[in-house]
Amino acid sequence: MNIEQFLTQAVAAAVRTLYGEVNAPLQIQKTRKEFAGDFTLVVFPLLKASRKSPEATATEIGERLTADVAEIRAFNVVKGFLNLELDGAFWAARFAEIAAAADYGQAAPTGRTVMIEYSSPNTNKPLHLGHIRNNLLGYSVAQILAANGHKVIKANLVNDRGIHICKSMLAWKLYGGGETPASSGMKGDHLVGKYYVEFDKHYKAQIKELVAAGQTEEEAKKNAPVMREAQEMLRRWEAKDPEVYGLWETMNGWVYEGFDVTYKALGVDFDKVYYESQTYLLGKSLVEEGLAKGVFYRRPDNSVWIDLTGDGLDEKLLLRGDGTSVYMTQDLGTAFRRFEDNRLDDMIYVVGNEQNYHFQVLKLVLKKLGYADWSDHITHLSYGMVELPEGKMKSREGTVVDADDLIDDMVRTARDMSAELGKLDGCSEEEAAAVSAMVGLGALKYFILKVDPKKTMLFDPRESIDFNGNTGPFIQYTHARIRSVLRKAAEAGIDFSGAAHADYLPEEIELVKMLAEYPATVKAAGDNFAPSIIAAYVYELAKTFNGYYHDHSILREENAAVRDMRLQLAQQVARVIRSGMRLLGIDVPERM
Repeated sequence: MNIEQFLTQAVAAAVRTLYGEVNAPLQIQKTRKEFAGDFTLVVFPLLKASRKSPEATATEIGERLTADVAEIRAFNVVKGFLNLELDGAFWAARFAEIAAAADYGQAAPTGRTVMIEYSSPNTNKPLHLGHIRNNLLGYSVAQILAANGHKVIKANLVNDRGIHICKSMLAWKLYGGGETPASSGMKGDHLVGKYYVEFDKHYKAQIKELVAAGQTEEEAKKNAPVMREAQEMLRRWEAKDPEVYGLWETMNGWVYEGFDVTYKALGVDFDKVYYESQTYLLGKSLVEEGLAKGVFYRRPDNSVWIDLTGDGLDEKLLLRGDGTSVYMTQDLGTAFRRFEDNRLDDMIYVVGNEQNYHFQVLKLVLKKLGYADWSDHITHLSYGMVELPEGKMKSREGTVVDADDLIDDMVRTARDMSAELGKLDGCSEEEAAAVSAMVGLGALKYFILKVDPKKTMLFDPRESIDFNGNTGPFIQYTHARIRSVLRKAAEAGIDFSGAAHADYLPEEIELVKMLAEYPATVKAAGDNFAPSIIAAYVYELAKTFNGYYHDHSILREENAAVRDMRLQLAQQVARVIRSGMRLLGIDVPERM
């Protein structure tokens, strides 16, 4: 039984004894930090039954509870709020339950199947800092939802077709001279990204020439030879032209090999990978279905649209006049296939907030096509952009922060700072490399995930690797410090596995309270798709333990029962830190 259930039953019994059967709801919540107590009962809903003032009602219930319930040691009243204080024996019993729970924090199976789509890269460029936030957020939410008892399917939708892909292909064909990852020594995704930038360079030069020759900028953008060639290449691709299709397969193969290296370095993975090239035709068939039902309409230029002005939106293109599809077309096809194939209860898309409108439209179009059961179970987990002190990033101009470079820089900086602070003293080269990778990636992941997903964030690599303050390395170091204490206990032959009967200090009770909050924290993070809730909790736990460890000896404690209790407490704090950090996709070291 959790603490809230225990208190609810105790309060219900006291209220029944005092006032008989009462239909009013019992509102019990954690006591605010500025007041004494553990949990607070809001007595206002009970005044009709008590027929007394809020203060008198609270006092009467408090007196009844302290008389009848041994675990409630004291109470105080603040207006209509009854603050209850639980005794040390109660918290010792809760701690014993926590220590005995093999999968503490893991909820029972719910029977719900949830798919979460994240990453969703284009195959015309390498992953960058924005993709890093997407991948880390998606992977962490998947871990958190699994901890909440759901069956989770991690999915990646690869944007492997479209005009942007043709731009890289055309630039390689025109200017590449047969260059390959093997001949250039570049990762495949980097090589293809190089030609995406190359296309933009030539495109801008051609626009400039056409404007100088008398065309408007809008005309020049449409008439630039490289853009016309790219559009023709897309038409040939959709017609399965062997030459274009072969080049597309080759260059995408290069990109996938590069992506796999980055995903492995980031520590993210997928259960299913979908490709837009395989779903856009299904999307086209849904468009035909919508035309037949009168949901969509065709314009004179042969393009297909839906009018959503009656729903407060606008008119939305579903198929271009030349028959080629748009993002909405393929997203309809992908959604259809996923719900059909996997019998999903929920579908979560992790996509930046610039696509908020797109997902509004997707849900509405699915509903109008008759798939309300699906559209009502689609969630767009919208997140803000990641910015740097220098400003925004632009892929086509080659000004992005490359994911591979950033990961390498984080590991290198972590190694330098760890060595400087003596954290790697006594480590072998292999251990030093492993710890540096763990700390560098932990710093990156924690810094990004501690921010509410909806907020635009400023990423400062050096600030993220600080071993003090609200950072990943601070939490990792706390875990390593506890593990060091536990190793020393084992080396000294101390067996602290048995029951340790000792009185708890207020600081120790505070740690037990925090440990007891972990399952509710995991639930809140799942309900809100918010890794930041886990991050805040783990940081507070680590900070509280550090304060306690600074003030109280563990191994040097002379009273064996107290020493053993403190070792058990430290062990469980380390365990919950490790569990919480794992939900963020972060590893914690055994030694530092």
